[in-house]
Amino acid sequence: MKKRVITLVFTLAIFSGIMAQQDAQYTQYMYNTMAVNPAYAGSRGVVSIAGLHRSQWVGLEGAPKTQTLNFHTPVSDRVGLGLSIVNDEIGNGTSQETYFDGVFSYTVPVSRTARLAFGVKASAHVLNLDFNKLANYNNEAADIGLNNIDHKFSPNFGAGVYYYSEDYYIGLSVPNFLKTKHFDDASSSTSFLAEKRMNIYLMAGYVYPIHPLWKFKPAALVKTVGGAPLQIDLSANFLYNDKFTMGLAYRWDAAVSALIGFQLNEQLMIGLAYDREVSELGGTRFNDGSFEVMLRYEFLTRYQRRSEPRFF
Repeated sequence: MKKRVITLVFTLAIFSGIMAQQDAQYTQYMYNTMAVNPAYAGSRGVVSIAGLHRSQWVGLEGAPKTQTLNFHTPVSDRVGLGLSIVNDEIGNGTSQETYFDGVFSYTVPVSRTARLAFGVKASAHVLNLDFNKLANYNNEAADIGLNNIDHKFSPNFGAGVYYYSEDYYIGLSVPNFLKTKHFDDASSSTSFLAEKRMNIYLMAGYVYPIHPLWKFKPAALVKTVGGAPLQIDLSANFLYNDKFTMGLAYRWDAAVSALIGFQLNEQLMIGLAYDREVSELGGTRFNDGSFEVMLRYEFLTRYQRRSEPRFF
């Protein structure tokens, strides 16, 4: 069973790549917005550092794991800068991808409370494929011509626009414009190709004060990529006393999620999320769902203090 599961996981990853490889997904994307839209860099008005870990399909041997670390800050009233590192792994190290992003944003005030930001990013992608990690399948891998790949480097660039005010936002972005061929063994009799295609994101949200202590934020994230189904994430979050966040999310035809967050003090926040797949995979006995944990720290000075925490 264990051997079959490892093969299943890696096969799912390969076939998703053959059809159209998508960017790593996050349930708590609202705490990792810069990875989705580079125009977000600096929009919080303070130095912000966030780390996120996602374990997908827990209980399934070799299932995907993703870690991300991002940093962004305003450097003037209009300019923001950011750095991001993402590590995506599947098959216990069989496939490992690392992304390094440098981000620049420029913001234009369009009213007393609203701003329009433009962002660009330059990316470096490093791919490692080690079929030797599939120790029980070395012979099969050799028979169909699967060769290891070490530190394959691919550059890319992306851009986005982000319009926001004190209580709502909308953004459109393409994090990676270039189509990247991950691997292609044309010398073998069985050649296959995985490509990283252009992902297009549309995001929006609105914050409703429904009580002196309660705020409600419905939000949506739509992602489209050629050759793959449209992905729609719908979420509804409540913020209590500017400290405690709780909500539910639904990824169309894929998963339902529960999210909670704690603003421990003005600077430190922790967030947790749990996904349960609604697809056939979610009903398997070896899949205990997907988990995320997020930690964010913001450096506040006496010149950079908000009257209340930002909900996005």
